[in-house]
Amino acid sequence: MRLRNALTVFGLVATIGLTGCTTTTDTASGTPGKAETTTAKIFTDSYGAVTDAGYTLPAIPINKVNSKFHRQIVSYSTKERPGTVVVNTRERFLYYVLPNGKAVRYGIGVGKQGFAWQGEAYIAWKQEWPTWHPPKEMAARKPDVAQYVEAGMGPGLRNPLGARALYLFNEKGQDTLFRLHGTPEWASIGTAASSGCIRLMNQDIIDLYSRVRPGKGAKVVVQQ
Repeated sequence: MRLRNALTVFGLVATIGLTGCTTTTDTASGTPGKAETTTAKIFTDSYGAVTDAGYTLPAIPINKVNSKFHRQIVSYSTKERPGTVVVNTRERFLYYVLPNGKAVRYGIGVGKQGFAWQGEAYIAWKQEWPTWHPPKEMAARKPDVAQYVEAGMGPGLRNPLGARALYLFNEKGQDTLFRLHGTPEWASIGTAASSGCIRLMNQDIIDLYSRVRPGKGAKVVVQQ
C-alpha cells in the first residue's frame, strides 16, 4: 500500500510515518477490558482448510490458539448501531455489532508499540485476495520488500494481507492507509504483530468480509 496523505483522522499514540502492514511479530499480552462478555456460541470448528477463489487455505491448528480468540457470538453492550466494527486493541478483540445486545467477536493481532492508533473511520471498500503495496519507508527498513512498492505483491497464500482486506477511509474520503485484513500467521493473533494494521486469521476475515457492506455507514471505531 502506498504512503500518500498524512493521517489526520486518528489520534495517534506515536508518530506513524513508517506505517504499513508487515509480518514481523513482537509478542505482547492483552489486558482484559472492563466489561467481560458472555459467550453465546463459539466457532472453534470453523478453522478447517478452505478452498477460495482457486486458493486452498490450510487448516489452522486452532487448539494452539487461546480459545478466547476463537470466533464467537457474545453478549455485548454498546451504543454503536448494528453493523459497526469496534476494535479493542488492548483486549486484542474485534467486535462486529449485531442486534439485540450481541456481537461477533474475533481475535486479532494489533500494531506494535509505537505504531498504535485509535479513532473512527469507515470501510470505503473491500477486496478479495488483495495486492499488497508496502510504503517506501518500509522498503527502506526492509530492502527485501522494495520490489513490491510499485508493482505490488500479487494475491497468494504468503501475501501479508491474506485472503481479504477492508480499507479504512476518514470522514473526508481519504485513505488512512490502515486495513483490517487476513494473515497467514495465525500464531500472531493476540499479539502486537504489525506496523499498525489489524489482522485476523484468514478464516475469520472471510467471515467478517461477508458481513460488511462498504460505505460511510460501515463505521469502524478503534479503541485502546
